[in-house]
Amino acid sequence: MGGYGPATTGFSLALKRIGARLEERFGDAVEIKYVFNILDLGYRADDILWLVEQGVLTLGYQSSSYLTERVPELGATDLPFVFPDLPHARAAMDGRLGQLLTARIEAAMNYRILGYFENGFRHVSNRLRPIRVPADMQGMKIRVLPSKVQARTFELLGAVPKVMDLSEVPEAVQTGTLDAQENPFANTVTYGVHRFHRFHTATHHFYVSRPIFLHRPTFDAWPRALQEEMRAAIHDAVVFQRDLHIREEQDAMTQIRAAGGEILELTADEHRQFASAVTPIYAEARREFHRDTLQQLGL
Repeated sequence: MGGYGPATTGFSLALKRIGARLEERFGDAVEIKYVFNILDLGYRADDILWLVEQGVLTLGYQSSSYLTERVPELGATDLPFVFPDLPHARAAMDGRLGQLLTARIEAAMNYRILGYFENGFRHVSNRLRPIRVPADMQGMKIRVLPSKVQARTFELLGAVPKVMDLSEVPEAVQTGTLDAQENPFANTVTYGVHRFHRFHTATHHFYVSRPIFLHRPTFDAWPRALQEEMRAAIHDAVVFQRDLHIREEQDAMTQIRAAGGEILELTADEHRQFASAVTPIYAEARREFHRDTLQQLGL
């Protein structure tokens, strides 16, 4: 099982929880190995997609935005400001929306999708100035995930989006090649961005999930008992990871402030200005994405 973060992150701890449950149930009949951070081995974050699809790894996870080139419909979940809070986002991913996306991923890729970790709501950090309204982002070079929807969102906000793999971001942040980036606070701290960015704004602009995918031929060849236990273990691990994510976000905010960072909370009016600036993207989405997917997003 593999990921792309330190062993201390909630995602890595969730993988360990899955493995521990399988070992408790099956003992020596299973052998589990972990590669918590493929970046340590010289891979890019997006390499985890082919590593699992070709069976080098059995199980992995990745932010859904990385899959949008192969599964364009996933881009609908990158639309900004569609989820008002965590309960609504989780209910959608655990319900009909998640079912639709799972079917489309499995139709396009050599995976079994068994659940969705929570990457959570994303916020903007930068090295230049406080951001309270979209005009503050004018001309700002910002790293985005490999998603056309995300890039378009920041174009509408006046920024200059730069698609980069996670492995490229730390150096770009340190050298100032990038002015800004967007991530949950926990990711911002995990990858050390908070040491170089003073200004952080809690925009809650995207909610991103991380599908948990298995190499389909391997999973399908397992005995039914192992398949069922893996499904149950992943369900349990998702609940565990999501609960931990909330604490990780709170801890990360404390670390950002301890490093001299400023975290701005938007007023209701400021938040409306961001939502208003990206309004054209919803009409564009209605021309691009399936109606049933958009209905699950309330569009």
